[in-house]
Amino acid sequence: MFSSGKEIPSGFSFGLAASTTKPSSSNGLTTLTAAPTTSVPPAFGTTTLTRDDNSEVTNSSETREPKPQFTFLGGQLKLESPWRNMDWTEERRTSLMETITSYRPSCGEVPQARVLLLGPVSSGKSSFISSVQSVFNGRVTNRAMVGSFSSGFTKKLQSFNIRGKKDEDHTGLVLCDTMGMSEDGMTGLTLHDILSVVKGHVPEGHKFSPDQPVSASETVGYVKRPSLKDKVHCVAFVVDASKITTYPKGLSTTFKQLRKHISDLGVHQVALLSHVDQVCLQTAKDVTGVYESRTIQDVMGKAAALLGMSTSYIVPVKNYSSELDLDVNTDVLLLSAVDHILQYADLYFQDNAPQNKELKTVLEL
Repeated sequence: MFSSGKEIPSGFSFGLAASTTKPSSSNGLTTLTAAPTTSVPPAFGTTTLTRDDNSEVTNSSETREPKPQFTFLGGQLKLESPWRNMDWTEERRTSLMETITSYRPSCGEVPQARVLLLGPVSSGKSSFISSVQSVFNGRVTNRAMVGSFSSGFTKKLQSFNIRGKKDEDHTGLVLCDTMGMSEDGMTGLTLHDILSVVKGHVPEGHKFSPDQPVSASETVGYVKRPSLKDKVHCVAFVVDASKITTYPKGLSTTFKQLRKHISDLGVHQVALLSHVDQVCLQTAKDVTGVYESRTIQDVMGKAAALLGMSTSYIVPVKNYSSELDLDVNTDVLLLSAVDHILQYADLYFQDNAPQNKELKTVLEL
């Protein structure tokens, strides 16, 4: 099979003459069959195609009866069965909302789980926060300021209490937005400042500057002795699916260094693959096809390599951007991502609750 992020134009024939491709249709599926051809001049030799599994398919002018190799749905590759199961129903949406609304950290001294979103500029961090809150508000809103500046819109640490159906009711979740990471290592949030946030030293509203690192002597409101509730309990990396293949190589090294330091602090990490609707036409039309798309599955693998983590930690999301009304299926995908995050946040509390830390210390002696 072949991956494709774009709709295949009529007559496109993967290196063969346009007239040699004969489409046939059955149940909405289009099968492209390479018919015998002599239109390729001998000087061009053999045309080699590569499948998703990196095996090669050779088409030569001497081949007389090639068998059908490609199956597409609306110009997009569709798997025979989803690679993850998802219940796309109103009931599932309601169930997820109730689970998230009723969530409370398993550690009694901490009222809310603090989740830090980290990612390159314009990866979709602020949009994810606004999209999640939109689900609970019942209408699309941009609570976290969203912009399109090349240097990023968010410059300071902002914590957003995710509210339940009643606006005054807070859930047990706080999503923390901050300055975007640098793709070139020259600008953006530094490793030192990120770790300062995770440790709980950075005050709310602090404006970041690469030229002025967070420090006890220079940062107004610096938290010298952060309590458990001040710290970050889970980190969610956010990467843009449409930029996975164009991110600079150095960014992967940055992610892996970050993950090592954050892991040393005992904080679990997950990842959100944003803008999946921009890499798969079929998913853009119908988000329920996200786990049936070979294109997105392939991008997930690339994201895992970029971040240095297993794909089991990564979930795709589609943020609300141009929409004015909510969509049940988009809500399910967003809420599933939040539920995924909370599972790993709670592992932090299981490891760091006072009674568990005392037991761990005894066992280590």
